[in-house]
Amino acid sequence: MLADNERGDCRLRANFDGKLRSLTYGYPCSVHIDPVEKKPLFHFYPGKTVLSLATAGCNLHCKNCQNWQISQANPEDIPSYKLGPGEVINLAIEKNCSMLAYTYTDPFAFYEYALDSSRLARDNNLKNILVTAGYLNQEPLKKLYAVNDAANIDLKFFDDDMYKKITSATLRPVLDALVLAKQMGVWVEITHLIIPTLNDDFTLIKKMCVWIKDNLGKDVPIHFSRFYPHYLLKNLPPTPVETLKRAREIAFEVGINYVYIGNVWGQETENTYCPYDGQLLIKRVGYTVVENNIEKGNCKFCGHSIAGRWE
Repeated sequence: MLADNERGDCRLRANFDGKLRSLTYGYPCSVHIDPVEKKPLFHFYPGKTVLSLATAGCNLHCKNCQNWQISQANPEDIPSYKLGPGEVINLAIEKNCSMLAYTYTDPFAFYEYALDSSRLARDNNLKNILVTAGYLNQEPLKKLYAVNDAANIDLKFFDDDMYKKITSATLRPVLDALVLAKQMGVWVEITHLIIPTLNDDFTLIKKMCVWIKDNLGKDVPIHFSRFYPHYLLKNLPPTPVETLKRAREIAFEVGINYVYIGNVWGQETENTYCPYDGQLLIKRVGYTVVENNIEKGNCKFCGHSIAGRWE
């Protein structure tokens, strides 16, 4: 319950005379053009450009947040643009972006703005992408998924106590969000940031991978991402590359077909390989696609169908 003029935990909404008002609707603080690989989405129209936007505030309080300067800020303390949903669509078209991404903080926090922009984008034949921690109730989630095409969902921990300690969230709603996205036909990829001493237990990583395979299928890509000291976790070291490689091996052993390592430059673990014949399908250097051997959704060498959304 919010008293008059009091804000919610996300800092994005306030009670004015008994009505809950959004403070950031139409006022993004970040607007950028990115490659879709940066989201990261590796199986969703590779090489396409995306208009990415976010508002200040967030519904989580992750101690390792990379964008804490905007996610943990009051909207009035951050410079912003005036950009309503219609202007967002016009800007995307003007910049030759075929997609919109709601990202950087969390689109579930600036829900109304993301929802209206997604609906308008869909009407203009633009794709919509959610980059999110996946922490939302099912009914509003269904409305947002219905007008979105892809989501990278950050499965931060596979342990409820650690979720509460580091993010202020809980595990079950995130798992439910993943399952619902799959059920509704949203293309899903998962990011799992491995933080030394917090979630680098290989037994738990295996348990998570088994859950993903059993509940989402073996074709859902997993991005194991390297942690760097940020925000309130500057006391911890970067993730050893060997830890990331072992996590990737575990996922493959469990039966996941597409597993990547992120935040480590120059690794072949950013490439996509055919799970049937092992041939190189998509070669990436950073966020740039330099080779693509997928033809009409199939491996051009053996014809095996590759999960994803392709031209």
